[in-house]
Amino acid sequence: MKLIVNKAGKSEKYDLLRCVRRDGSETSTSMPRQGVLPHDLIHYVVETTLDYQHGFLGMVAAGAEISFAMEQSHGALQAGLADQASQTESLVESLQAQLWSDSFDQAMFDAGLESACAMRGCAVPALQQAGGGAALCDAVLALSQRWQALPFYATLELDMPAL
Repeated sequence: MKLIVNKAGKSEKYDLLRCVRRDGSETSTSMPRQGVLPHDLIHYVVETTLDYQHGFLGMVAAGAEISFAMEQSHGALQAGLADQASQTESLVESLQAQLWSDSFDQAMFDAGLESACAMRGCAVPALQQAGGGAALCDAVLALSQRWQALPFYATLELDMPAL
């Protein structure tokens, strides 16, 4: 799946995310500006780095409309939600908090992740194979730098690996 992110004008409150699946079908949504890397792009880092196939973007790649995938993956207490989708959302929240604090703090990241996973009733993901939270944070920071350097009205394209 290809993610096509259009950065709107400076005074706009939303940017646009389009997801074009391998079969050519697509879905899109507005992404609120938050002053840091957009939440949905943090999903991209988590899901591609950890090879997660059942997170928010994995659901979209499999054919779900973005609005449905958001409802399913962002519902903290959604009954029957797969652990991977819950873990993904917990990781994204914890990484986003690190972006807002402007530095990586392993203890804060771990506490945030444990709390978010407990709220969702899922296991805390093992991150040793991915280099831990710091490696994920480094990947988020690298994409954030690309995003921040992108001029207004420009487009960023990212590829999701095939499911």
